[in-house]
Parts: sequence; C-alpha cells; structure tokens
Amino acid sequence: MAKESMKARERKRQRMVARYAEKRKRLKEEEDWEGLQKLPKNSSAVRLHNRCQLTGRPRGYMRQFGISRVTFRKMALAGKIPGVKKASW
Repeated sequence: MAKESMKARERKRQRMVARYAEKRKRLKEEEDWEGLQKLPKNSSAVRLHNRCQLTGRPRGYMRQFGISRVTFRKMALAGKIPGVKKASW
C-alpha cells in the first residue's frame, strides 16, 4: 500500500490540473508561452500518474475500473464488482 503522502500528493495534483485547465487551454490557443511558463508545474496534466483509488498502487492500474489489478482480483473473487466473474472453460 502506498504512503498516505503519495496518495495526497496525487489528489493535490488532480485538483490543481482541474483548476488551471481552462486557463492553460486559453494560453495555448493564444500561444502565450511566457504566461504558460508562469503556471505551477503541477497544473500540467502530464504530471498526473494513475494510482489505485483504494490502495494507491501505481503499477498494474486498470483504467476501466480505477483500481489496480491486485485489488481488482480480490474484489472480483469476493463478488464486489457487478458483472465480473472468474472465467472457466
């Protein structure tokens, strides 16, 4: 499980990206590169990293569910994800 500080840092980045998205878009359209440079670094969407919403695990992220593969497997076997069941043939 990831440290709480890592999860908090990622949430902070997500909020900052959302807050500056409109301003960043406008500056890009106007081609105001100086103004774009003055924005905070963490307001860029490139700096976001997908993490599991429950554990904060950065690897094995399943975009469709928003959780890591490990958490997905546990929840699927426990029947906590609707419409998902273990394959058998």
